[in-house]
Amino acid sequence: MRVSITRLFLLFLGSMAHCWSVAQAPTRALRLDAAVELARGQSISAKQAATQKETAYWRWRSYQSDFKPQLSLRGSLPSFTRSFLEVTQPDGNIAFLPVSYNNSSLNLELSQRISRTGGTVFAQKQLQRFDNFIQNSTLYNGIPFAIGIQQPLSQFNLWKWDKQTEPLQYNESQQQYLENMEQVALDATVYYFNLLIAQVNLQIAQTNLSSSDTLYKIANQKLALGKISQNDILQLQLGVLNAQKDLASATQAAEVAQLQLKTHLSYRGDEKLALEVPTPGPAFAVDASKASQEALNNRADAIAFKRRLLEASRELNRAKSNNGFNATLTAAFGLSNRGNQPLDIYQKPQDREFIQLEFSIPLMDWGRSRSRTATAKANLQLTQQTVEQDRMSFEQEVFTQVTLMGMLQQQVSLNARADQIAAERFKIAQDRFLLSDLSITDLSIAIQEKDRAKRDYILVLRDYWRAYYTLRLLTLYDFEQNKKIQ
Repeated sequence: MRVSITRLFLLFLGSMAHCWSVAQAPTRALRLDAAVELARGQSISAKQAATQKETAYWRWRSYQSDFKPQLSLRGSLPSFTRSFLEVTQPDGNIAFLPVSYNNSSLNLELSQRISRTGGTVFAQKQLQRFDNFIQNSTLYNGIPFAIGIQQPLSQFNLWKWDKQTEPLQYNESQQQYLENMEQVALDATVYYFNLLIAQVNLQIAQTNLSSSDTLYKIANQKLALGKISQNDILQLQLGVLNAQKDLASATQAAEVAQLQLKTHLSYRGDEKLALEVPTPGPAFAVDASKASQEALNNRADAIAFKRRLLEASRELNRAKSNNGFNATLTAAFGLSNRGNQPLDIYQKPQDREFIQLEFSIPLMDWGRSRSRTATAKANLQLTQQTVEQDRMSFEQEVFTQVTLMGMLQQQVSLNARADQIAAERFKIAQDRFLLSDLSITDLSIAIQEKDRAKRDYILVLRDYWRAYYTLRLLTLYDFEQNKKIQ
């Protein structure tokens, strides 16, 4: 009898070794930190974040260029006309006379915006040529030099507000890029642990099936020796069937999780990824007030709070400015002349002055202006209230995450110890069952506790690393290295 039990025990160990060799088939080993770096370096999400950052950069460059001096050349060359035109005669009659001419012009202008006032100053040169093909004559007209200003009066100045909002928007985009990259790392961590949990479940299912099958065979031997009841045999047989179902389900879940992780990492290799169980990061204290302050200093949302308030104030200013007297003053001073040759315009040019005031005054708008102003005021109040609520939620989220991080650092060590104890207890229970010193029920309990402890340990590791990367995302601060994330 002892020889038979020993032989079956060796069979049990052989089955376990075979199961282990299958699980260790040639694959690519991957650690959590390596997966995070792969995601940051080659995933579609990381590339999208980089593209968004580049788009924001060129938008910022375009905005900056608007306030630099602009040199432009405008003209119409040629501008030919051949037709019959209506011409009023001295006696009041109308005559349709043939015309054939070319009236071309070139205008070289240097302009500069004035953001403080919303106006534009300019300097220009202009040359105009008129060719009369019927009379076979040519005349030139030109402005050798002129300076001027175009200044809106009592109008909404968008450029002044852009000077305040555009830098905020650019800084917001830079911080948003850092947040996007931290989100990529967080997503990679989620997919990593989804696959790791699936692989652990698969390994447990394989081990349990091999163990259940071997124990069932040993139980049959014991039944022949009268050491076990038929009810115990049926319970073990049911355990084999359940283990087979668990293995099929775990295999499918592992394949799905494998594909999801590869897709997120943009990993195109054919080999399967064998994930390593990550160790907990070093314990470090996180001060809630420091975390909240870093979040307010670094996060794009904190910058967006200021930008949203400025934009709401801008719209109120727009509504007020467009409700009353609006005018635009254009003034220019320079030199002008005409002649039969291009250089004639530079010979003793005459003074040239131009001044124009355009205005509009609403006389009756049936309350439209007042309604627009009231709407803008209400929107500003709503924005202030919304921003205040978002700020409170923002600070509460950071505080909650700091508290969770501290709790999980303790839970990891507790679950690691529980996993070790459960594994040792299962080993003892297994040996006692082989020696007929333990019931099937007690062995089943030991197996369940072993599996639950292993899963609980992996789950708390998942929660720890998710909290770790979430805290980095919320604060853009590395508390482990005690420095800002750049």
